[in-house]
Amino acid sequence: MFRQSLLVATALAAGMVIGTVAFHPGLSQAESTAATDAPPVNTYEQLNLFGEVFERVRAAYVEPTKDDQLVEAAINGMLTSLDPHSSYMNAKEYQDMQVQTKGEFGGLGIEVTMEDGLIKVVTPMDDTPAAKAGMEPGDLIAQIDGQPVQGLTLNEAVEKMRGEIGSSVTLTVLRGDQDPFEVTLKRDVIQLKSVRWELEDGNIGYVRITSFSEKTDSGLRAAVDELKKATKGELSGIVLDMRNNPGGLLDQAIAVSDDFLGKGEIVSTRGRDPNDAQRWNAEAGDIIDGKPMIVLINGGSASASEIVAGALQDHSRAVLIGTKSFGKGSVQSIMAIPGHGAMRLTTARYYTPSGRSIQATGIDPDIMVEQAKIEKLGADKRPHEADLKGALTNGEAEPKAEPEAAPAAEPEANAADPKKDEKKEEAVPFVGSERIQIAKPDDDFQLARAIDLLRGLSLIQGKSAAN
Repeated sequence: MFRQSLLVATALAAGMVIGTVAFHPGLSQAESTAATDAPPVNTYEQLNLFGEVFERVRAAYVEPTKDDQLVEAAINGMLTSLDPHSSYMNAKEYQDMQVQTKGEFGGLGIEVTMEDGLIKVVTPMDDTPAAKAGMEPGDLIAQIDGQPVQGLTLNEAVEKMRGEIGSSVTLTVLRGDQDPFEVTLKRDVIQLKSVRWELEDGNIGYVRITSFSEKTDSGLRAAVDELKKATKGELSGIVLDMRNNPGGLLDQAIAVSDDFLGKGEIVSTRGRDPNDAQRWNAEAGDIIDGKPMIVLINGGSASASEIVAGALQDHSRAVLIGTKSFGKGSVQSIMAIPGHGAMRLTTARYYTPSGRSIQATGIDPDIMVEQAKIEKLGADKRPHEADLKGALTNGEAEPKAEPEAAPAAEPEANAADPKKDEKKEEAVPFVGSERIQIAKPDDDFQLARAIDLLRGLSLIQGKSAAN
């Protein structure tokens, strides 16, 4: 049901579904007939113009040219002129994309797109050279190893950032109002572990989805199972962190949404032909049994992560916290060209269950929380009412004083204190044998707010159930 020839793609998206080439993609039968019957004079004149320019370049350009490179450049120019996500991939680039689907590839670990001729960072992936070097969503890459990216296609720029594992590349970065600065990154094998988890405060599940690759849904289900075991069935709810998640496979976004929704539409796509519109609906079942849920998003949350956030928000299944998402709501179909490479073509737009288009508008969180630093202030030592001399009691009978017991012997320095040991165990996040502990900053303000809200929602839900 979920295998569709559509994908949620950014420049280095971690997944794809391969389709086939249609002669008139997006045209209805009537439109195709009309296109066939229309006088082809203008089209042929334009093709003759292309042929004439092609021959003059071959004959007169200052340096020898290669025919295949000229044709590829012309095709890519045609596609990239449509929108930032349509492009042509030669055989090697197409093969590289197929490798990415499996969740492991070489590079910097950075999701990018094009903006005003520069390379724009959508998000750095967790635990990759880009993330470790401090790259941030919204950064603009102006130069790669000193060469300007102006004039390069997105695929050409990406190819320059790739290279031999262990080699380095220097990027010139523009960030906000800061002066341009250089960042040197060492290329590495990028292994995408799309789902990670741990426990917070004993019974709150924290699940981080970094991308939507082939095993994201199965990884999510495994993480929830481990969380239920860790809490002995007393899981209060989960925080689903999709910040800086650039997207991936459409079928995985649908499956993840379906995991928490018992019914209703998840997402729809609408293209040029109204008859080609598609809708996906949820099936019965909720893997956390209706427990409260918080979703974290930010400007680096794009594409598939926006589909999940939009579906859960529209069905009032989760509270969204953070900042507005990226706004990548277009559908790209991968069309293989036998004997050559493939073309990535934008064929539709995504819409949330309520009919909102994600494209360019993004998903607004329910509670806007900018990232900030948490600083612990000194303890509040101001006096309270009970500290005042002669203060009234609350009117309830005071508990009878217990007879004084003999003072207990002081424990030896190396004696075990059960209470202290218990507190220490609670403070250590539970990590399953096949899961990796997430290196989260202690001052993650957005996550702290999410946990506080989830605690409150869980308390309210528990009281309602009791009543």
